[in-house]
Amino acid sequence: MITGFKEFIMKGNVVDLAVAVVMGTAFGAVINALVANVLMPLIAALVGSPNFNSFAVITLRGNDVKFGVLITAVVNFILIAAAIYFVVVMPMNHMIERRNRKLGISNEEGSEAVDPQIELLTEIRDALITRN
Repeated sequence: MITGFKEFIMKGNVVDLAVAVVMGTAFGAVINALVANVLMPLIAALVGSPNFNSFAVITLRGNDVKFGVLITAVVNFILIAAAIYFVVVMPMNHMIERRNRKLGISNEEGSEAVDPQIELLTEIRDALITRN
């Protein structure tokens, strides 16, 4: 039982997953700092408040329904998505594109070779369709 556990822990995918979780947590802190300390203060300078929590509050039978909190969460989500795209995804795509050009790799969809197994399975499927 202990040997099986040791083999499970030593598998590469478990270690890779653990590293990904730690790196994701650290990267999340960076993105949250960017949104909270750079982007939201810029929004606060434009609209006068760093969040919309006090916006659109409706009181029903003594209970506050706070639509502004939802708006703040949506704005934060959009800002986080934009920060990830412009700070990570776009520069990474440019780096990959530059590397591929340097190596002479074409990015065209039609240039990729079809896997022979996929081609064979496609032929079998087509033959079964025509047979029926």
